[in-house]
Amino acid sequence: MGTALKEALVKRALEEGFVSCRICRPWDVPQVPGRLAAFIEAEYHGQMGWMAERTHWRGDPALLWPEARSVIMLAESYAPEVDPMEILAHRDRGAISVYAQNKDYHDLVKKRLKRLARWLIAEAEKQGMTPEVKVFVDTAPVPEKALGQAAGLGWMGKHSNLVSRDWGNWAFLGSVFTTLDLPVDEAEPDRCGSCRSCLDACPTDAFVAPYQLDARRCISYLTIEHKGPVDEELRSKLGNHIYGCDDCLAACPWNKFAVAASDMRYAAREELKAPKLAELATLDNAEFRAMFSGSPIKRIGRDRFVRNVLYAIGNSGDNRLRPVAQTLANDFDATVAEAARWAAQRLG
Repeated sequence: MGTALKEALVKRALEEGFVSCRICRPWDVPQVPGRLAAFIEAEYHGQMGWMAERTHWRGDPALLWPEARSVIMLAESYAPEVDPMEILAHRDRGAISVYAQNKDYHDLVKKRLKRLARWLIAEAEKQGMTPEVKVFVDTAPVPEKALGQAAGLGWMGKHSNLVSRDWGNWAFLGSVFTTLDLPVDEAEPDRCGSCRSCLDACPTDAFVAPYQLDARRCISYLTIEHKGPVDEELRSKLGNHIYGCDDCLAACPWNKFAVAASDMRYAAREELKAPKLAELATLDNAEFRAMFSGSPIKRIGRDRFVRNVLYAIGNSGDNRLRPVAQTLANDFDATVAEAARWAAQRLG
């Protein structure tokens, strides 16, 4: 009975738009507590204080919901239509991470997970079972990547992201915890071999070693999570990245098997494919909120976003952008004003 239900579940998941569906147990990731503790002890989490909180749950998903017997791990592709590295050569334009060029994936994936979970409950009830379910997508202390590897979705690449032979590494991860005792899948072995393309692609040398990321040097962390001024030694390496970074993901050779995104709401909005730095720098709070309504970018706010844009202007080498930076040299936000002065000086 469990096998038939699982087969129907996988089929339904693919129909919903997920590229893969695999199952493991909540306790199948015994390595996570030690790795998390080492990460926190080394202070690689930087200003992300929430990572050092609720570590008992974050390190052991079996404690998050003790009644859960199975974790259904799902991957949803957001593979880009063009090479995200191309924009890096256009220094007067801003590079926005692929996942943030349209709608917020949290909302889209969670709705899909909830539909699948409701379907699972209905199917199980037809067979006389009364399961409970809980869905998670990147907003709870759930080690999705470790569970994804344990379930066989893929393996943890040297860039610390999940990689698959079937869809590369362009995928969002979601999970459905359930009290159902479903048949599990085999864990996926590491297939990175001697490749280090992702490590070599990092502009800031954020990888301390293969599989070990110092988030304090990661461009995604610096442009999204880091508050206040970025260290000058690092800001000059940001290039024209203004929100997130895809360099290590784009470098992975397994992306030759990337699967096209099934949801058009992941396709880049035209105005975010190669936005002009000069126009982004002048956004006020209202304009910023309007431009990024429904986007994950909205979360960081106008000030941090414009700070990033000014760093990109300073790295552009384009003297025509100097007046743009100068207009913000006395911005009401001290960090923006400092970034503007730095950019103007770089272009002087």
